[in-house]
Amino acid sequence: MSETTITSVCVFCGANPGKDIYVKASEELANIFVQEAWTLIYGGGTVGLMGTLARSIVAKNGPEIGPKRVHGVIPSALIRWEQSGKKPDESVYGLTTEVPNMHIRKETMAKASDAFIIMPGGYGSMDEFFEITTWNQLGIHPKPIVLVNINGYYDGIIAWQKRAIEDGFVKANMQSIFVVVDSVEAIPQAIKDYKPATGRFNLDWNSE
Repeated sequence: MSETTITSVCVFCGANPGKDIYVKASEELANIFVQEAWTLIYGGGTVGLMGTLARSIVAKNGPEIGPKRVHGVIPSALIRWEQSGKKPDESVYGLTTEVPNMHIRKETMAKASDAFIIMPGGYGSMDEFFEITTWNQLGIHPKPIVLVNINGYYDGIIAWQKRAIEDGFVKANMQSIFVVVDSVEAIPQAIKDYKPATGRFNLDWNSE
């Protein structure tokens, strides 16, 4: 069971909305963030599932608390592309931190978060999911990782992991490095019950 008090949770999700079922799930996830009093750490976008989740959390928490419960981290290039160079409205999307590149974006989000949730998304979400999972395996962090398999969206990833274990590319004890749930309602308990996988690399990442 995770011994860390969970206050800030990172969500990786699409910059596109996808099907209505995924938009609805993002709105339901916002309710959970409010109930758990979690702060959202996310990619800082104002569109797609990212935008839906951020707006919903701010709105549901109200104008006094809402903007303080969302922290977006976005590279300068994406601000120029998405917002014509202007940061998102804090009263709608919460705090936004501008960073120079994608690598620092992921590092900043990881350091600020106590757990990670992966909702449906595209290449960017997969990049973030696999990197944060690899960092867990390498001993950079022991934080909970929850893959939300809404509508069977991540069936292919689950099948790939099984095949990778069978074919000897991933050790069997690494199967539990991330937890799979089928609904957003199951996320809080999955985070509370999370145990780091046995056999993770015990490396010292603070040494020179």
